[in-house]
Amino acid sequence: MPSSLQLSFPTFAFKPSRESSRRRNYHIQIFCSSPLSGTQGGHEEPEERSCRVEGQPYVVLVERYSNGTAKRYVLGNDLQVQTFVEQHAAEANGSKASTPTQPKLSWLPDIVKDFILPAGFPGSVSDDYLEYMLLQFPTNVTAWICHTLVTSSLLKAVGIGSFSGTTAAASAAAIRWVSKDGIGSVGRLFIGGRFGNIFDDDPKQWRMYADFIGSAGSIFDLSTQLYPAYFLPLASFGNLAKAVARGLKDPSFRVIQNHFAISGNLGEVAAKEEVWEVAAQLIGLALGILVLTSQDTPGIVTSYSMLEFTWLSMRLLHLWLRYQSLSVLTFNTINFKRARLLVKSHVLHSIILEYTECNRKENILSWERFIKPCSTFDIPLVEMLGVERSSTKVKMLLGLYAQEEYVLFVNQDREEIEFFVSFKVRATSLSVLRSIWQCYWLNEHRGGSDNVFDQLKQSLVELDQRFDNFLEQLEGAGWDVNQINLKVPRKLVIEEVVPTEFTQ
Repeated sequence: MPSSLQLSFPTFAFKPSRESSRRRNYHIQIFCSSPLSGTQGGHEEPEERSCRVEGQPYVVLVERYSNGTAKRYVLGNDLQVQTFVEQHAAEANGSKASTPTQPKLSWLPDIVKDFILPAGFPGSVSDDYLEYMLLQFPTNVTAWICHTLVTSSLLKAVGIGSFSGTTAAASAAAIRWVSKDGIGSVGRLFIGGRFGNIFDDDPKQWRMYADFIGSAGSIFDLSTQLYPAYFLPLASFGNLAKAVARGLKDPSFRVIQNHFAISGNLGEVAAKEEVWEVAAQLIGLALGILVLTSQDTPGIVTSYSMLEFTWLSMRLLHLWLRYQSLSVLTFNTINFKRARLLVKSHVLHSIILEYTECNRKENILSWERFIKPCSTFDIPLVEMLGVERSSTKVKMLLGLYAQEEYVLFVNQDREEIEFFVSFKVRATSLSVLRSIWQCYWLNEHRGGSDNVFDQLKQSLVELDQRFDNFLEQLEGAGWDVNQINLKVPRKLVIEEVVPTEFTQ
């Protein structure tokens, strides 16, 4: 027997995203009914719930953005979808989709927290992380004060100023030298704060890019001999580039070291790597000194062009060897590049590549965004549907993806196929993998129907029927299905709601 509930709600003002509207306050009535569940003939009927708004538009979807803004999608009687933007909605209603921050940092703005803390803090790190970092920070400050004073002493020792005479020259030189280091450190600060979440996904790529950027920094250092009057800016730019390279290199190599430490012996692996690196450093320094002092190679010392040619030859050899060393790494975890190779193989041939073969086929240098078919994440629903934002199409799209934790649509405004994907609040790495599988199936069967909704429906049917087999084959081929490094984009998340009143 159905029961009815009549409610009256106060309303609030929202700012429309497409057209302006005046603020106003009023009350509307909502009528909700739900059949009571019961048991007949020994079978329990599922409980159903529906809400309707008489004479008023209602909200069917909310898009929440990382800056706290919420966009509400409202269906009315005019068969068109309207969008209304609520500024800082998450903070206002206390439903921000982030992990509660520890009280010690509650006063910090969110933009600063995102810059200095790992994503998902404090749940993504151990309990002692924050206390350690708060003590480590002043520790590093005192270390660099000591570094500045020691640098001044070293410069005096090599003849720039003296303890018995004027020390102004030594102090000025020390300030210039340390300033060069300080400007370079800005690069590491930027990389660590802005791009800290990229290294787990593709350490091979970022380790290679680090060497490219470090090579560019060395060019600035070489130029100081030609333009000694511009030593500080050239050396600073060189240090900046090399600091950016180090900011990419260190986290990437830590991921690689963790890959090596299959017995949980990360400390020992890191220590032995230091042995290899220091041994190579000593040999390289010895050979470099030999080349500079040898009577057989006087041109390197006297001719700048010869010095440049020798450096360029060694640098190209270095980059080639770096690429070869990264190419032999075989990860059994799934990132975006490897996921695309695996999905393509399964969609076309119903087979899965072994992880060793897949790593060999992986292109270390390519950017994921340039791999075809093109998939663009965090796309608002209004951009997915374009000008055809009818309530019918919105309902059809949401109905298709009712059982998925994402929404995917085909961009029909370009000749080359492109997919728009946005993820729901409860999406996981597995949701991202499912969306990639659907993209590749649609790309291979895009000529099957002129109706895009028919194509989407068929692709979802194929996804339901074949994805479990895909996961089974992954595990059988040696892949770690418990470690899928496909981060869910969180700049925009979709929150589906039971159709309720829209307050304006």
